[in-house]
Amino acid sequence: MTAASKKRPPAKPATQGLVARRAALDILTLVRAGAGLDEALDKCRSFDALEGSDRAFARTLATTALRRQGGLDALIGAHVERPLPKRAARAMDILRLAAAQSAALGVADHAVVNTAVALARSFQETAGYAGMINAVARKIAAAGPAALEKLPVRIDTPGWLWRSWERAYGPAAARAVAEAHRREPPLDLTPKDPAEAEALAQRLGARLLAAGSLRLDHAGPVPRLPGYAEGRWWVQGAAAALPARLLIGAFPEGIAGKRVLDLCAAPGGKTLQLAAAGGRVTAVDVAGPRLKTLAENLQRVSLSAETVKADILKWTPDAPADAVLLDAPCSGTGTIRRRPDIPWAKNEDEIAALARLQSRLIDRALGFLKPGGVLVYAVCSLQPEEGERQAAAALARHSGLERIPVRAEEIGGLPAAITREGDLRTLPSHLAEAGGMDGFFAARLRRSRG
Repeated sequence: MTAASKKRPPAKPATQGLVARRAALDILTLVRAGAGLDEALDKCRSFDALEGSDRAFARTLATTALRRQGGLDALIGAHVERPLPKRAARAMDILRLAAAQSAALGVADHAVVNTAVALARSFQETAGYAGMINAVARKIAAAGPAALEKLPVRIDTPGWLWRSWERAYGPAAARAVAEAHRREPPLDLTPKDPAEAEALAQRLGARLLAAGSLRLDHAGPVPRLPGYAEGRWWVQGAAAALPARLLIGAFPEGIAGKRVLDLCAAPGGKTLQLAAAGGRVTAVDVAGPRLKTLAENLQRVSLSAETVKADILKWTPDAPADAVLLDAPCSGTGTIRRRPDIPWAKNEDEIAALARLQSRLIDRALGFLKPGGVLVYAVCSLQPEEGERQAAAALARHSGLERIPVRAEEIGGLPAAITREGDLRTLPSHLAEAGGMDGFFAARLRRSRG
């Protein structure tokens, strides 16, 4: 052994950190097969086996690869002669993971390249790409984060989606939305008792937002947070909490004792809000497992509501309701901050199909109301076809329907989130200085008493 070799630090094995990266790759593979990100995280066995920092790194790596996919693909494309064929989807994801580490997460070059090559060699279908992956990963690592930072912000948004936002909100707002999508969102909580919000904020080290949500920037495992075991709060995005507040606010006397239907209710945040306000709530959802989660959430926070597994297009309540909350199935484009798989999983045809379903659901929900009853229609979508146009079309179809305009004080004094017509429209760029919020639309409609 020479003197030079004695001074050299021991070589790190190529597989160091490989387990977490393999889990990130498995998550992406599930997403490419059609699973949503949340579903992929639940189903991925290799991810489930991880703990602590490895688990956190795998999640961050997978979500970053999805969040910055457009830019990462551009970096990769600059170093390959032609796009990889569809059958090489896993090899492409290995490259995306490598590029995400070098260009977005600041991981050391040798760790990025060594583990990318090791991942490629671990699969028969990608072993033949190991040399190419080695070369491209090295070039991207050498370029560093600057190569990704100089790309236009719109590159991480599919063209059809970007154009729809420009038409709906203007170029500046579309850019602000896309910039908000690049940031990991904070964790929002809804207190069971609004009177305890300030005390809970102090206990949790959280910020109390004007509309009543509690916000934590660095939360850690949710079940370990103060107040979880006692059922003092539940996880719910600040924007997602607004539709139920609008329904409650439609009744000056409150909804205590009133019959309330929460349609498409799972996983149940809005059901919990309505039950906590004293409503006699029936929560309806077609998905049995999600309805089970809703029931478990009710039990944890010591609230009660009837749960019904049914398709609301076929189901009829046994009596008319005073109030209905319809959080309709939608594209979810307002939740891209938390679900970065969505931009690459949706297309314009799906939006059109969803819009047709939403129209049918609105008509069905209006038929469940008593005369004078109130419907709040909501979607976590940025697409006008699913939001503003649905409300306008419903008012045109039903002569005995009127809009109850949203008031700024009902939503934490956020006038920018109230449309010209008086509906709710939040954007991910709203509350940017406080961490942003999901994109939601909600319209509050009253059936005539005649």
